[in-house]
Amino acid sequence: MNKITESAIEKFTIELLEKSGNHYIYGPTIAPDGETPERESFEDVLLIERLRKAIGRINPTVPQDCREDAVKLIQRLISPELIANNEAFKLMSGEVRVAI
Repeated sequence: MNKITESAIEKFTIELLEKSGNHYIYGPTIAPDGETPERESFEDVLLIERLRKAIGRINPTVPQDCREDAVKLIQRLISPELIANNEAFKLMSGEVRVAI
């Protein structure tokens, strides 16, 4: 019987996510001291530029200032309450009406 290791599970998971259309980037590459950093420190939970691009891709007809308001709203959701954060993100992953 083969032994299941953390690296085997990680490799399997990465391959599964890539097969379903997701793009994998090795974490240390985008770390603050990595080749192409995407955050100033590890305390930065969100990758803001990726978030902005995703919001724009998903909502191309929404004005830029409204999309930026959405980014700010998401940034404010971070709290020590994990369950509250999960609920807030769950609500936002559905349809949210924005007044323009």
